[in-house]
Amino acid sequence: MQSDWRELTLGEFVRLQRGHDLTASEQRPGPFPVMGSAGPNGNHHEYKAVGPGVVIGRSGASMGRVHYCEQDFWPHNTCMYVTDFQGNNPLFVYYKLAELDLARFNSGSAQPSLNRNYIYGMSLRVPTRALQDAIVSTVCSIDQKIDINHRINQTLEAMAQAIFKSWFVDFDPVKAKIAAKAEGRDPLRAAMTAISGKPDAELDTLPPDQFAPLAATAALFPDEMEDSELGEIPKGWAINQINQFGDVVCGKTPSKMNPEFFGKGIPFIKIPDMHHSVYVVSPSEQLSMSGATSQAKKTIPSGSISVSCIATVGKVVITHEPSQTNQQINSIVPRHPQYTAYLYFQMMEKEKEFHDLASGGSATLNMNTSTFSKVSVLAPAFNVLEEFSVIVEPLFSEILARQKESALLSEMRDTVLPKLLSGELQVQPAEAEATA
Repeated sequence: MQSDWRELTLGEFVRLQRGHDLTASEQRPGPFPVMGSAGPNGNHHEYKAVGPGVVIGRSGASMGRVHYCEQDFWPHNTCMYVTDFQGNNPLFVYYKLAELDLARFNSGSAQPSLNRNYIYGMSLRVPTRALQDAIVSTVCSIDQKIDINHRINQTLEAMAQAIFKSWFVDFDPVKAKIAAKAEGRDPLRAAMTAISGKPDAELDTLPPDQFAPLAATAALFPDEMEDSELGEIPKGWAINQINQFGDVVCGKTPSKMNPEFFGKGIPFIKIPDMHHSVYVVSPSEQLSMSGATSQAKKTIPSGSISVSCIATVGKVVITHEPSQTNQQINSIVPRHPQYTAYLYFQMMEKEKEFHDLASGGSATLNMNTSTFSKVSVLAPAFNVLEEFSVIVEPLFSEILARQKESALLSEMRDTVLPKLLSGELQVQPAEAEATA
């Protein structure tokens, strides 16, 4: 209903105050976030504002950016923060202020700067608190599902990584066999215990359809170690260069002079797309089919492993569909699909090595394709890699499915939120409980 909305100024909506000085030398470790113009910037042992809180970038490149903090925090002098929500829902305030594009309200100084008195007179259309709560509840229900998916995916990846580390870093099954031989015990059962995590006494309680595959997996591992350039490794395994696992493709950006090269068609992966995810589901940019065709040799298939090698070095993702990347990224196109999950974790393990190789005494990190291609990587027996792939592939499939679902939910939230904030899309206060 229109009567549920009212016109008021931003100064009537919330009250703002400049943040508090805190130099790097004054900052002390503690539990309270320091909120600056670009968002969280470390922690401090004291707080100046009680959460939940909303801050707005006051100066610099992040002027006008809005951030939300659930807990008590220290608002830095590079931002303004809400000192009085005037009875409004704090999260609704965050949504509303973020919608305003406050970056356009530069007060006119040489350094971009936002003055609270300059924006207090802005006219806003704001619903009642009950409607605010309903809007927040609707949006939060979407965000909560996205957060659940993210946390489940972190668990699934950690499970796969634990197996990788046990088999290919710590060599637990091999070392268990070696120890069992030395002690006169059955090496196969020792490896089965190392792989399953079950005590030897419990192995015989396993049903045949579990015991036989476990024994078959344990039999794949050797019972000796040998020296290599990377230290001791299981006997019979090898050390290969990255380019022996597959073709290495360095990305490229099509000419920006031709706008027809960009649009919907094929994912174009850049380093910012690679943070905090196994797969890149929603890249910030895509190439049109003509753009992708203009450099067809740069297309990498599904299951490729992309590694950032310039500036921000060592980020790793897996492609889930044919894609291209920019020139800051090298990608491995595995010769066998069984290599994909293994190489993903191997590339993550080598982040420090990649960083060191990219340093080269220069301030700008740059690991060229030739250097990347020649990095040495453990090459286990292929049947072990096959078994690893069989075990972890369902975990990766679940991760991809949840990432895709979260991308759709994010798109839905970003479409619905502006309509809720404007009143174009109505939500009843009673619906708050149903969607909470």
